[in-house]
Amino acid sequence: MPHNHAHGHSHDHNYSGKNLKVAFFLNLVFTLLEIVGGFYVNSVSILSDALHDLGDSLSLGISWYLHNKSKQKADNKFTFGYSRFSLLGALINSIVLIAGSCFVVYEAVNRLMAPEPADAQGMLYFALLGIAVNGYAAYKLSGGKSLNERVVSWHLIEDVLGWTAVLVVSIVMLFTDAPWLDPALSLCITLFILYNVFGRLKETVVIMMQSVPGDIDTDEIKHKILKLPYVVNIHHTHIWSLEGEHHVYTTHVRTQGITTFAEVLQVKQDVKTILKEYPFTHYTVEVELENEPCDLKD
Repeated sequence: MPHNHAHGHSHDHNYSGKNLKVAFFLNLVFTLLEIVGGFYVNSVSILSDALHDLGDSLSLGISWYLHNKSKQKADNKFTFGYSRFSLLGALINSIVLIAGSCFVVYEAVNRLMAPEPADAQGMLYFALLGIAVNGYAAYKLSGGKSLNERVVSWHLIEDVLGWTAVLVVSIVMLFTDAPWLDPALSLCITLFILYNVFGRLKETVVIMMQSVPGDIDTDEIKHKILKLPYVVNIHHTHIWSLEGEHHVYTTHVRTQGITTFAEVLQVKQDVKTILKEYPFTHYTVEVELENEPCDLKD
């Protein structure tokens, strides 16, 4: 097996972990405040935004925990290392958001049927606070190098937009009697959350089911290997991804006409040279001689 390619951003690991930590605590405290406030000012759009923020707090907490966890090296229990833990985080996060969204949609639809007045002034203060807190957290993470930080920073920018919408609606509600605006906005926010969550959930499940990563062309690799000297065919090729960024490749290479050990090494070297053009973190190549039986033959 080749060595594991180190991440290019190892130098800012601590910085990145610290930012995720700050953003996590900010968001969590704010989310709790928001849930209480949403019930207090009787606004479902604030509750649906609280849900969005709860999702972000979870993502941030999981990202921060896994940020530290995924730095753990491979051991006897997890021989590929801990990078797949981030998939688990994404899965938990998606399920929580979907459950919460169903609750909010139910509430919002009921409110549309029978509108209840919301405290527009309370909503206004909350919206301003929301824009400030999420704006600051997004700013803290916007300079992040790691994928984790960039994803989370996008989440927070979405939150700022959600709060801007609440702000606009609360201002309109101060001047006109339109209680339906609150649940209508809440439905829009929630459907937007669901749309994103389902996209992420699908990606996560596809990686967990070990499908071939989207950025890898299996046939292209096969053609390149088959063009090599001595190679007649390849079989038992398996390609999967650890967490969407780092991939694994294993194959059996059937050869013909090899007479020296140096030629065996040459074939191995040629195959590995091809594999190095792709984002594989691990690869295993088994070279079979022409009259050597393959134990795994279909």
